[in-house]
Amino acid sequence: MTVTVPAAEVSKNFGAYQDAAVREPVIITKNGRPRTVLIAYEDFVRLSKGERRAEPTSESRQPDSAAVEGAETERGLDHLSPEARSLVDLACDILTRR
Repeated sequence: MTVTVPAAEVSKNFGAYQDAAVREPVIITKNGRPRTVLIAYEDFVRLSKGERRAEPTSESRQPDSAAVEGAETERGLDHLSPEARSLVDLACDILTRR
């Protein structure tokens, strides 16, 4: 879950939102539109290294597992980036092993 707040609010209470960002991303808006995200340093390092955090669907919350298992994709993957294609392939492999 993420928190979305206007930039003016973050400016007034930066310390509180800095603490919140350690727990979950804080989306900062400008003129009502998402502009930046405040995240924990550890998450930044992980993302900048290209590391991924994944959990088996058996450990997911039940509604999430049902959504993944019931999801349908378009035929063909030409519209996806190579990284997204590999994630789709991985998800399909995991789901077919169940």
